[in-house]
Amino acid sequence: MKRAAIPLILLLAGFALGLLCSVSLRAPTPSTPTSQTQQEDPQTQSSLTTTSLLRTAAQVTDALHAKDYETLASYVHPTRGVTFTPYSTVDVQQDKKFSGDQIKNLAQDTTTYTWGYEDGRGEAIQMTMTQYFERFVFDADYTQAPQVGVDQIITSGNALENITEAYPGCHFVDFCYLSRDPASEGLDWCSLKLVFAGEDTAWYLVGVVHGEWTI
Repeated sequence: MKRAAIPLILLLAGFALGLLCSVSLRAPTPSTPTSQTQQEDPQTQSSLTTTSLLRTAAQVTDALHAKDYETLASYVHPTRGVTFTPYSTVDVQQDKKFSGDQIKNLAQDTTTYTWGYEDGRGEAIQMTMTQYFERFVFDADYTQAPQVGVDQIITSGNALENITEAYPGCHFVDFCYLSRDPASEGLDWCSLKLVFAGEDTAWYLVGVVHGEWTI
């Protein structure tokens, strides 16, 4: 009986070791082309991971680059809509908000909206949706942004960065150009921050925050 117990113990130990190896292989640390490698949030559901957040954000920038507003609209939160902020500081009460259907028909919307006020000049930003997107959303090719941060502001100026306070419980991806012209020494930096709310098994776009050097 004593001789038989040793192989049984070894067998059980081998099974336990194999189980631990199996778990570790199924939960690798994600490797992403961002400025910093992020750890998965253990509080989110299995499908609402940092990897899936980055994938969704990349798909949104692809849609913006292609001016594929129907695809873009499919990412907009179905009840909260999406809010647009021209200069870093979010004001959810004043910033313009649109539904997915409005985004889908963006190219056909010729209405002039007031989006906020120009930095340094104080004049009202009065533009159509198409004009606003060209100036305050996709003013650079963010599909090629050299710096990307998850829940982290890559760079900022003198404008208040209040995304986490304005969008509690949400996550954001910051696509950033620290400079577009070396001669400008960083005074031409710009960024596009996409804010997402995670629900069930999907990330929904709730905020689009543009950032740039301001006076």
